[in-house]
Amino acid sequence: HLRQHSGERPYRCPACPKAFKNSSSLRRHRHTHTGERPHTCGTCGKGFAQAANLRQHLRVHTGERPYACGTCGKSFTHSSNLHLHRRTH
Repeated sequence: HLRQHSGERPYRCPACPKAFKNSSSLRRHRHTHTGERPHTCGTCGKGFAQAANLRQHLRVHTGERPYACGTCGKSFTHSSNLHLHRRTH
């Protein structure tokens, strides 16, 4: 837990310069080099290297838009889209 605060990143990727605070983050990252996509959408079959990306993708099928603008109420599937939208106000 202390590594989260110290900034230490002892887990280095052997394929690129990236380093990580914990081994599980390195393991997830390595899928980007192997092309492995172990997380598959049950609706359309699209595969993802990380479970979080699959969860985000599922919103395409469910219509869920959990990120709402506090100013106008417009909602988005991705937090980054809400962030970009906020610049318009």
